[in-house]
Amino acid sequence: MSTIVDCSQPGFAPADLRCEVVVIGSGCGGATAARVLAQAGRDVVLLEEGGDFEGPERLTQRDLTMYDQLYAGRGARTTSDRSIAVQSGRVLGGGGVINACDVVPVAPQTWQLWQQRYGLTELSAEAMRPFAALALQDLGANPIREDQLNRNNLLLRQGAQALGWRGEVMQHNRQDCKGLGSCLVGCPIGAKRNPRRVSVPLALAAGARILTRARAVEIRGGGRPQKTVVVRTLDAKGYHPQATFQVQAQVVVVAANPVGTVQLLLASGIGNPWVGHFLSLQPQIPITALLPDPVDAFLGIPQAYAVTEFERHDPQRGLSGFRIEPIFGTPGVIGSMVTDPGPEGKQLMARMRHLAAALLLLPDESVGRIRRSWSSGKPIIDYTLTEEYRQRGRQAIVAAAKLYLTVGAESVLLPTAPPLVLRSQQDLAKIEQTVTLAPATLPLISAHQQGGMRMAPAPELGPCDPHGQVWGAPGIYVMDGSVFPSSSSSHTMAPILTMAHYLAGRLAAEWPRG
Repeated sequence: MSTIVDCSQPGFAPADLRCEVVVIGSGCGGATAARVLAQAGRDVVLLEEGGDFEGPERLTQRDLTMYDQLYAGRGARTTSDRSIAVQSGRVLGGGGVINACDVVPVAPQTWQLWQQRYGLTELSAEAMRPFAALALQDLGANPIREDQLNRNNLLLRQGAQALGWRGEVMQHNRQDCKGLGSCLVGCPIGAKRNPRRVSVPLALAAGARILTRARAVEIRGGGRPQKTVVVRTLDAKGYHPQATFQVQAQVVVVAANPVGTVQLLLASGIGNPWVGHFLSLQPQIPITALLPDPVDAFLGIPQAYAVTEFERHDPQRGLSGFRIEPIFGTPGVIGSMVTDPGPEGKQLMARMRHLAAALLLLPDESVGRIRRSWSSGKPIIDYTLTEEYRQRGRQAIVAAAKLYLTVGAESVLLPTAPPLVLRSQQDLAKIEQTVTLAPATLPLISAHQQGGMRMAPAPELGPCDPHGQVWGAPGIYVMDGSVFPSSSSSHTMAPILTMAHYLAGRLAAEWPRG
């Protein structure tokens, strides 16, 4: 069995490596691809920019340290207009280490859309069923039990039932969950069946070599049989580059999240003019409610029930409408969602036990773009909410506020600029009057970035071919959520695993000769 090498350790002397395939990124896409290819007998090197935070001694549940170490950009990455916080993992195991564990597979309507509108004729629901099954098997997907629904979730269900709205208890990938409530900064008891707990060990057992604190900065030789990935080692906290080495391989698999994947390919001059286009962020609106009695939303599973009444599948545009889901986080995160600064905000945080919180998810079309700053080398994420999405956002806020007021909330709090506090059903009219969702007027969140390297049947329609290979760059593949031509699902863990099993399995079966 191979081992995990931490490139930041004192005395580590980087040496150039050779392998058959180098995989960049260790999340749901990268770890799965590395495991499938290693199990097929290929010599695999897996590179991860973040560190390995397996175990309770490293996952401390402290938001300042954990956001700094587990999230890309230390949790501070945003769109270019600062309107949307773009959150993704930078840790061995990727986003599966820090997500809320929701398992929502790709719907049959979405596979059909990808076939008919985007020309991906091989991706029928029937053809993808075995790979979706593998994804659910990896996750150990199981329904969240009734006794695991905390009051934050039960309030949403109570309100939905009172209003006659459709909703559902979701599936998740936890096993032996103790309800610590710290899912968004990693599970210290290892209850998540994420890539770090499933595909990483299997890849190691199959002989893959894994390097952490190893940042891929350039891919050279995109048109040649042998490619070279230039890698910089990082210090123990991932702040500063240290040394440089190279990995030579026949095949490069890039799976660094849409932002990281596009950034690397742009830096390498690889791909056609569509690289970085067709980005979906699935913006989420945070909303909180103050209840007269304790909610204790920080205990238990943060996200277990979804109000799906307003979710739609448009046959021409894909997933649409909106979805209301409970959420809770660490005190620092919740403090960013309250409406009052200074002493008033402190008084509200003193009543944190009485706060309920939710995210209003807006499935979007692929209207964004990732560029690269040629001066700093950093990614630039351009994304603007159209008026249609702003109107849908206002509808979602009205629905969520109505729901919370129905279950007896003293007030519903929206962290707009200026703040909006709703205390009665009559106040709902203020939402349409005052909430514009103009840039930087309401802090939005993106946890499900997709697109940027969408698959297409011809190079004039997208950057990757239907098998994930970059058009014009034989032997360079993308195997993460970047390849999705539209929103795959309201939660992307299962869809990315499904696609990675499909693409990596196909590559293993059709390995390039020569």
